[in-house]
This record gives sequence, structure tokens and C-alpha cells, in this order.
Amino acid sequence: MRTSINHIKEMKQKGEKIAMLTAYDYTTAKIIDQVGIPLILVGDSLGNVVLGYESTIPVTMEDMLHHTKAVVRGSNTALVIGDLPFMTYHISIENALCNSSRLIQEGGAQAVKLEGGVNIADKVRNIVECGIPVMGHIGFTPQSINQLGGFKVQGKTLEAAQKLLDDAMAIKSAGAFAIVLEMVPAPLASFISQSIDIPTIGIGAGTGCDGQVQVVSDILGLFTDFVPKHTRQYAKIANIMSSAITEYYKDVKNGNFPTDIHSFPIEQSVIAELRKQQSDGNN
Repeated sequence: MRTSINHIKEMKQKGEKIAMLTAYDYTTAKIIDQVGIPLILVGDSLGNVVLGYESTIPVTMEDMLHHTKAVVRGSNTALVIGDLPFMTYHISIENALCNSSRLIQEGGAQAVKLEGGVNIADKVRNIVECGIPVMGHIGFTPQSINQLGGFKVQGKTLEAAQKLLDDAMAIKSAGAFAIVLEMVPAPLASFISQSIDIPTIGIGAGTGCDGQVQVVSDILGLFTDFVPKHTRQYAKIANIMSSAITEYYKDVKNGNFPTDIHSFPIEQSVIAELRKQQSDGNN
């Protein structure tokens, strides 16, 4: 059985740290699931690390559905959360409900994630009331990058800190089962985590959160356009891939690949008969 939202809430109550990773494809999801990570986020960060966009804004519902289906097929026990992309839940409650239901029904996700606080609390409440679990996301919200003026830490002044606390309270009261805190000063993130009774999942928000999330391409050193300050590269897969692909390229050019062990045999009599038939046909 898959991890439930009740299990995630219980982890906070027990003081057990929660790990979450992004995944965008079947193979990665399968590996993450086998390790035992309880939460997999199909993030709209796929716009950056998979599709090559400068931001998450161009990502569409069709993009999210395509990748969510693959991740769901690759996982058996993790709770899969699908990101609602830019402007798919802002226009109206009906719009938010329709697209949330698509991620659940068509995509196979078990929960959805929305960016925003007080301004989207009504959407969160209605989605939850329809039986769809919601994860919130406050602090730096990538879909609002143009409004925020770039990748900037949020909540550094008293007014901004109060707004984030208000956002967290509003999303919690609307029925969300957890909230992502992104690029929030560590002491503020810790204060928010202690102030609400649902789990907080930090990314660039310090150790005081109830859990952590990272983009899998970042921790593997696969996405090399830039390395966020809040990530740790546990491997450098891009270097390994480059080396392997270079060796393959050299072997093909030099005739060293494939060899007999990479090929499939056939009875020589078959080839001999083909030659005979070809020769007879030419005569």
C-alpha cells in the first residue's frame, strides 16, 4: 500500500523527519520508491531540469499529466504528489477543481501541490472538501518569479515574516496535509513549523522543518546549469555520463563496438543459401 497523508502527519507527531524527492520519469521513480522515500513530488521543476525552460511558467497540464503517469507507474509505496502548473488553479475554484481532479484521475497522483498562501486558501479548501489531498507551498514560489524579482529568500523583514506565518496558518486551516517552505530563513521556518500542527517540508529553509525536499537532478549532479545553494550533490552523474558517452563515441568510430558478444549469431548455412539464391537470380 502507498504511504497515506495520515502517516505523514503521524511522522511529525513522532518527531520523525520526512524525506521527499522529485521525480519525472518511470526509472527514477522506481529507484526512489525502492529506497523507501515516502513522498515523491512530480514537480513543475521539470520545466527547468527536463524540458529546458528558464522557469516553471511554461509548464502545461499536459506536461504534468504525462510525467505524473510515468512516475506513478514506477512507484508502489510512495505518496505521489503532482504540481498544479502556472495559472491552472488561479482563475476560479472551478478551474482549480477541474485541474486537480485531472492530476488524480488521469495522472494517477494521490495528492496535488499549489503555490500560495492566503490568496489561494479558498481553492485549497474546496479541493480538500472534494476529497483531494493538498500540499501547500509558500516562501519562494517559482511560479511567481517575475513578481518576486528572481530567486530571492523570502520573509526577511518583520512584515514579510508575518505574511508567511499568516500564509501557513491559512493553508493549514484550509485543510492542507503539509506545506513546503522554500528559501525561508531557517529561524523563521523553524518558528512556522512549531506554530502549525501539519508537517513542513523545507527546501532552503534550514533544519527546523519537519522534512526536506530536493530536486533529484540537483542531488545527483545531473542538472549542471547551476547548483542551488540549498542543495548537496551526493553524486556527479553528469560527469559519469559524459565519460561513458565519450567512450562509446570513440569505440563506434574506431570499430571497437559492437563486438561478437554484443551480436546475435545465425547458422552459416542460411547465409550460404541466401548467397546461392542471389547468385542464381543474377544469372
